[in-house]
Amino acid sequence: METSTYVIVGLVVLALILVKAVLSSSSKTKKVFKNNVYKYSAKSSVMTKTESDFFLKLEKVVGERYFVFPQVHLSSLLDHRIKGQEWVYAFRHINGKSVDYVLCDRHTLQPTYAIELDDHTHNQNDRKKRDAEVERIFDEANLPLVRFKNKDVADGDIIQALMNANKL
Repeated sequence: METSTYVIVGLVVLALILVKAVLSSSSKTKKVFKNNVYKYSAKSSVMTKTESDFFLKLEKVVGERYFVFPQVHLSSLLDHRIKGQEWVYAFRHINGKSVDYVLCDRHTLQPTYAIELDDHTHNQNDRKKRDAEVERIFDEANLPLVRFKNKDVADGDIIQALMNANKL
């Protein structure tokens, strides 16, 4: 073999080693603290301003009959342990998903409605898929899911939407 062939093969091997080093170092960008103890700080609110405004209006309209709980995870509302399905996978499917509000009967604490306040993010394709799946899940669980597109909805519109869900 000629010297130039050895040089070319050497350069290719060196280039491959450099590419591998760069790729492996970029995948280790997460900073892990000793013993996986992470730090956190308290948020100033559990809701955005828009969600807070709607919450106050919703509370005013339904507060005599229902408790209004914000930001409820689906795993708190729905039982994933259904005979004939893989429970672990069913839980993973709903884990991390939440609805904006849940109305629970003031006497029994039974969830009666789930409510979503749709903002501009609900127009994104991935969010549309998520919303369709959440609607399917709630429909199958026989728990009404009511969607509002506008945070400035009138009190009467809230009542009408809940009545249309057949449970008010």
